Amino acid sequence: MTRKLENTVAMVTGSSSGIGAATARRLAAEGAAVALVARRRDRLDELAAAIRADGGTALAVPADVTSQPQAAAAVEQAVAGLGRLDILVNSAGVMLLGPALDAPIGEWDQMVALNVQGTLYITHAALPHLVRAAAEPPRRVADLVTISSTGGRVARPGSGVYNLTKFGAAGFSEALRQEMLSHRVRVSLVEPGTVDTELITHVREDIRQAAQSQTASIEPLRPDDIADTVAYIVTRDRRVAVNEILVRAAEQTW
Repeated sequence: MTRKLENTVAMVTGSSSGIGAATARRLAAEGAAVALVARRRDRLDELAAAIRADGGTALAVPADVTSQPQAAAAVEQAVAGLGRLDILVNSAGVMLLGPALDAPIGEWDQMVALNVQGTLYITHAALPHLVRAAAEPPRRVADLVTISSTGGRVARPGSGVYNLTKFGAAGFSEALRQEMLSHRVRVSLVEPGTVDTELITHVREDIRQAAQSQTASIEPLRPDDIADTVAYIVTRDRRVAVNEILVRAAEQTW
């Protein structure tokens, strides 16, 4: 049986863990050659080896996407190594919660750098390649998917700057969607609720305990659930554009 993404190339940022790693595995299973982008080379090499062991194609591309030169070089390395770029999944992100009154300014800088600038740098470098792929076989369409959050729809105390970055991702995605219509580059936003990833481990200890207490009664989503969502978006016929998907854990209210 022909896999739906055969003869295509996907790039997934943040692919060293969590949603990014799960998405890379899923797209590879659908037949895409996958460029794995993140800072932790050892994690990328391990994932690439696992994908190859399952019969897929993967290229590890270590890069810090908060650096514009590194982000641009990562895209060029992926295209040089795999031949083209049909799909970009912006999955790299960080969530550092806590009250604004005593927040370390470095945490705010870190969220803006990765969630905003990192997404912009990779997207800027990838767009010409996506436009080119959309004009060619096998699909004659390309996809740009950004992983946002319910935090891009609902603002809550202690997550103001995280909300800022994710509300911004929604606005950027929608404007870009309209711009790219004539190029047949579909732009999509995925907004996960509570997911069982290492994201919460980056939060300060006291804040982390409070956040974990808040979600203790919720059975979280798994990274594979979001990978399924991304795969659904990018495997639609070219006449179909899935602009936005909100995926909450079943017991989640916000």
